[in-house]
Amino acid sequence: MKGLVSKTRRRALCKNFTANLLLILLAACGVNWLVPYPASGQTRPVLYKQAPALIDLRTTFSDGVFDPEALAALAVQKGIKIIILNDHDRMVIEYGLPPFRNILNKTEERNSINQAGASAYLAAVERARKKYPQAVIIPGAESAPFYYWTGSFLDGSLTANDHERRILTIGLEKPEDYQTLAVIHRESALFGYKTTILVKAVFAILLLLAVYLFFKKNGRRSAGLLLLVVDFILVAVFSVILGRSSPFDAYHGPQGAAPYQRFLDDAGRKGALTFWNYPETQSGIRKMGPIQVNTRPYPQMLMETNNYTGFSAIYGDNVTITEPGEMWDMVLREYCGGFRRTPPWGIATSDYHREGESGQKLGDFQTVLLLPELSRNAVIDALRKGRMYACQGKFPKMPRLDVFTVSPSALSESYAPPAVSGETLWLKRNPRISIQVSGSPDAKEMVQVRLIRSGELVQVFSGTLPLKAEYVDNIEKSAGQEVYYRLDVKGYGKIVSNPIFVRFVK
Repeated sequence: MKGLVSKTRRRALCKNFTANLLLILLAACGVNWLVPYPASGQTRPVLYKQAPALIDLRTTFSDGVFDPEALAALAVQKGIKIIILNDHDRMVIEYGLPPFRNILNKTEERNSINQAGASAYLAAVERARKKYPQAVIIPGAESAPFYYWTGSFLDGSLTANDHERRILTIGLEKPEDYQTLAVIHRESALFGYKTTILVKAVFAILLLLAVYLFFKKNGRRSAGLLLLVVDFILVAVFSVILGRSSPFDAYHGPQGAAPYQRFLDDAGRKGALTFWNYPETQSGIRKMGPIQVNTRPYPQMLMETNNYTGFSAIYGDNVTITEPGEMWDMVLREYCGGFRRTPPWGIATSDYHREGESGQKLGDFQTVLLLPELSRNAVIDALRKGRMYACQGKFPKMPRLDVFTVSPSALSESYAPPAVSGETLWLKRNPRISIQVSGSPDAKEMVQVRLIRSGELVQVFSGTLPLKAEYVDNIEKSAGQEVYYRLDVKGYGKIVSNPIFVRFVK
């Protein structure tokens, strides 16, 4: 038995030596790999390669200028192989007159997936996939689940509120998934958009005919009156049927988080990932034709809703909810306290329509994923589990978080493998945090790295690129306590990492 144990031990040592030698060779070759051992009992090291992804891209199916193929071509030309499209699922504002608001209404609708046809949208994505097989192209949508009216046309104060509270869905691959998303103006299950227009035209013709008969001089007044009653009943029935497409309407004021939670739950059942988009928008209040639109920043929705995948942590506005102790940390602490099933992850969203718009170009906003392979499933898995960080730069000058791991500081716990963003590490003693930040090869800018533990700023590192840092956190801990570490970087673009969780054991 002793000889067998020794033989087994020699084999284990040999495997560890081989794995370490491989890592050293990869590092010596300058290959940008992270090498974590996931803490969930995995016995083999997983090699993750950083892969930038572009999220929140529009095409000609909504308000972008490139079709999916042209957009994929531009991204691939820039060396980016993960392209996530988020055209509007339906872009409509509608105001109706009582008592038949669903029939007697004025509707403004713009290009969208459902207006062009979800099947056509997915077919275009499939053509782009075939033309660029080296890329991962994932379809999705941006939705406005709810809005409500205030004011009046009569005094020019009519206002659509919260129409720009937007949620990104990623990974919907069936036309019916887009057609049935739980938004306020979803098409009726019985009548599509075109059918609804046709039926409204029939009602209008019947009304004109009834009026004609009623005022005709040869005594058809009774027939006209009967036709008017029939038309009235049909309009009432049809209005009720259309109104059933959503339990919420735009005429009864704010409905709290309920319409959004309904959307998130519905998208989750369809298998989609969901991300709150630009929750601190600064462009949601303005005049739009004869009406006003009024969407104030809505970071509180991160706290008031559940079962979403994450939120936009970097985009074109100034973001404050990622500051230490602000809304993101409040929600993450809820997760650590057992009050949430999943933590929310941060991504970078582009809101990309065309090159040069607002001074931005394709590639300026990236979500860098840690992938074992380049495939659709691996991308979805990394997004779902938070194995990623968000960054912003001026492409191709982008900041990179080459290393961000938490590992044991004590040799006695060397069996515990290091963890990366999105993972949980179980430890007895103080964790060691390893950080490495870089930029383009000639980047020598000063950067500042802030290390945040459970919402508290614990350390600031400053230096020129490339910057390396190690920190052992001598935290007072108790068994069962869970904390998390995350960081942000400023000075050469921006980086916001996703958290690494640490649970202490006896």
